Amino acid sequence: MSVNSYREDESSRDVPKRETLLRLYRYLFAYKKKIALVLLVVAVTVSVVLVNPLLIERAVNVSVPEGNIRELLLLCLLALALNGIWIAGVRIRMIMMARISNEIVLKIREELYRHIQTLSLRFFDGRPTGKILARIIGDVNSLQGMMSDSVTTLIPDLITVTAILLIMLAKSPALTMSAIATMPILLLGMYVVMVVGHGRWMAVRKKNSNMSAYSHENFSGIRVVQSFCAEKESEETFGRILDEHEKAFIGAVQLADAFSPTVDTVWGIGSFLLYYIGIRILGMGDTQIGTFLAFATYLSMFWSPIRNLASFYNRIVNNISGAERIFDILDTEPELADAPGAKPLPEISGEVEFSHVTFAYPDEPDRAVIRDVSFRVMPGETVALVGATGAGKTTIINLLSRFYDVTSGEIRIDGYPIRDVTTESLRGQMGIMTQETYLFSGTIADNIRYGKLDATDQEVEWAARAVGAHEFIALLEDGYETVIQNGSGLSVGQRQLVAFARTLIARPRILILDEATSSIDTRTEIMVQNGIEALLAGRTSFVIAHRLSTIRKADRIFVVDGQGILESGTHEELLEKQGAYFHLYRAQFQDVAAG
Repeated sequence: MSVNSYREDESSRDVPKRETLLRLYRYLFAYKKKIALVLLVVAVTVSVVLVNPLLIERAVNVSVPEGNIRELLLLCLLALALNGIWIAGVRIRMIMMARISNEIVLKIREELYRHIQTLSLRFFDGRPTGKILARIIGDVNSLQGMMSDSVTTLIPDLITVTAILLIMLAKSPALTMSAIATMPILLLGMYVVMVVGHGRWMAVRKKNSNMSAYSHENFSGIRVVQSFCAEKESEETFGRILDEHEKAFIGAVQLADAFSPTVDTVWGIGSFLLYYIGIRILGMGDTQIGTFLAFATYLSMFWSPIRNLASFYNRIVNNISGAERIFDILDTEPELADAPGAKPLPEISGEVEFSHVTFAYPDEPDRAVIRDVSFRVMPGETVALVGATGAGKTTIINLLSRFYDVTSGEIRIDGYPIRDVTTESLRGQMGIMTQETYLFSGTIADNIRYGKLDATDQEVEWAARAVGAHEFIALLEDGYETVIQNGSGLSVGQRQLVAFARTLIARPRILILDEATSSIDTRTEIMVQNGIEALLAGRTSFVIAHRLSTIRKADRIFVVDGQGILESGTHEELLEKQGAYFHLYRAQFQDVAAG
């Protein structure tokens, strides 16, 4: 199975930018009424901006030459009032769009998080957790400013540029053409940014994912790092990753920063042409000073939003790479989606049947992990799976839980093919315990209650007593309300017991223990086994373990050899055969037997 680590960049699909933008802006369409109100405010503020040069033109061409002080004062008061409206309007539209963009970012993050939870284990096996976090947090955050500016910057600036261009053309087509003659240079610069800049910003995001992946992996394994005094080596590796990120970031920023001087240069040349052509070629005889000042003001106003639009475009090129990475995850189809017409699995008794089951990973179809496995487990029966590491024991459990789909054959529970029922109803009747015990940050009671969210305090204590966890919990200062951070403050065995209680409180019909007692000492294991036997009587159990106590008590033992089930029977029956189990028993348990 191919795995993407922090050492390599993630692959990315080449998606048309227009398609990504349209898909992103569909989230804005859900706020049509609010955005319509924002656009109304935008129209008012843009109108104020467009009127200001006309007031200057009137004052210079008419009021001042005629000495009409009253009209001049009225124009000043009108300008103050209009610009007061402009300030208020800008403030209102910024607040409204900030709220809308925050809601959109929240919606996208929730949608992404919800979708990721539906993906198969192969998705998580194929990439570090840090890279997934980088998309949920960093890439989603990058969209907020762009969504807001799309309404508060893009739309008003486009309207302003269009309106100003029309006004300038109406006043003087010759001056207008001279002022915008340098626009092709700007368009060329935008094209370069689109083609080259997008690739550079995508590289930055990939390097950022590598950095997040390494940080998460390193701090998750900090005990190992400190145990082997590998802090210096870890720091050096992180430094190399930072250097790669810095190099990619500088390359992207250099191109982005080069764009602003291009806009300023184009603006300056356009202004020079305006004055040169207006004064030296066309002459000022036919143009009033106020009109020329108004035209010059309009020109300044024309290039200011052009600069804003260019900057916004630069930002789009940056942030669209984040949107592409988000949509790449959202477009990843779950490998184990419920079949069309799948029905909930009714309450089961626990009969499990494997019928000629073969499984191979999709990327290694010729290498079967298990081949032609068939067996039937009756309700309430306990089956132990033993065999060498990598023999396929956990694969059988994962197929039963439908974390993977079989390549061929069929798995049935109480006669229902598991592919024909909803995954939620299937796993909802299973209790799964693995050797990788994970506890969430919160109280011990909250962690136990995770198996049944509406469980009462009495049920929580019942489950803890059943597995022998109540004794140590009662000795803690805050008892069941003791706050733990990822299990800190508890021993490995104590964390395992809390996880047992969490599984038992769900009252599963089928119990799966995958090396679940590997971290518990022998005395604690006896208590746990007593609790399981007393409280899960009548429930079907699958146990993967190497400990003699667990295996001896199983109703049947399956010896898995890497292709399928080599032997099956009780502990005594398999010892009498003196086959694979007998030799495994002697190799693994001779010390225990001697004792």
